[in-house]
Amino acid sequence: MSSTARLPGLRGLIRERVPAERCELCSAELAPHPHHEHLFEPTSRQIRCSCTPCAILFPPEAEKRYRRVSRRLLYLDDFAMNDMQWEQLSIPVNMAFLHTSTSTGGVRAFYPSPAGATESMLSLEGWDQLLADNPVLRQLEPEVEALLINRVGGARDHYIAPIDRCFELVGLIRISWRGLSGGQEVWERIDTFFTDLRAAARTRSRAHA
Repeated sequence: MSSTARLPGLRGLIRERVPAERCELCSAELAPHPHHEHLFEPTSRQIRCSCTPCAILFPPEAEKRYRRVSRRLLYLDDFAMNDMQWEQLSIPVNMAFLHTSTSTGGVRAFYPSPAGATESMLSLEGWDQLLADNPVLRQLEPEVEALLINRVGGARDHYIAPIDRCFELVGLIRISWRGLSGGQEVWERIDTFFTDLRAAARTRSRAHA
């Protein structure tokens, strides 16, 4: 009889080692998500995992291939945006994220969908009005920070969020969506996502912009 057979509980103690995440630039081992850095590649709209030494080579304001993603997360508790302004975005779901683009010089609006991040047209006039009503938006880091809007279930929540958190929401919906309405699981996961986001965010008002 083998030694494994004489110790029936042994197999239950053996666990495969989960491969460590690694920096996509230098291959250094990383802390588990979300405790490591990310880089954003504007041309491909891809998020890259990074170690801190590599990330600091790509500050958000530098016009390089990659940009270091900010970790700032703010809940805008008195954000000014009425229903008419929202409707002008022509977003078919009650979520969207908007960010400024250095490549186009304008603003890009996206919403999560079962197919991924889908772009919606936003007039510069509409963005200028949001800026006038909410000066805090002038502090957005181009490409790597976004105005994230949640209106699911009657919510009226607005965040300045890192672009990787926005794409996290996109990925969550893409892999969880079932059928025409999405299914119960995806809406539960969306609720958990925004609950966790709110708990992690610092509150910011227009008065302190």
